[in-house]
Amino acid sequence: MANILIIDDSPTEVHVFKTMLEKNGHTVHVSETGEAGIVKAKDIIPDLVLMDIVMPGINGFQATRQLATIEETSHIPVIIVTTKDQETDKVWGIRQGAKDYIVKPVKENDLMARVNSALAGK
Repeated sequence: MANILIIDDSPTEVHVFKTMLEKNGHTVHVSETGEAGIVKAKDIIPDLVLMDIVMPGINGFQATRQLATIEETSHIPVIIVTTKDQETDKVWGIRQGAKDYIVKPVKENDLMARVNSALAGK
């Protein structure tokens, strides 16, 4: 179905998301830092990015903003998936270019509905 890039430094979270996405027919790529994720996104041009916020190096807000401003990646929808549950974080994430914002832990049906919605809106 879709090529999805997960940018998250937690092996546990990556495993959970990867399992859900692959079970639903998607191909998954993984980067553990924002910097590596930007490089990989430019290399593979995924259909969608799932972005954590709290990571070493540049955070997910910064990485989302960079993906939104780089010509070859600006069309890729980014869904922020994070434990940061404040409304101000959500507003800031959307202002950086994210299409959606999900608070962890994530239920599979919610994740898939939002992934499908973001992919449909490309």
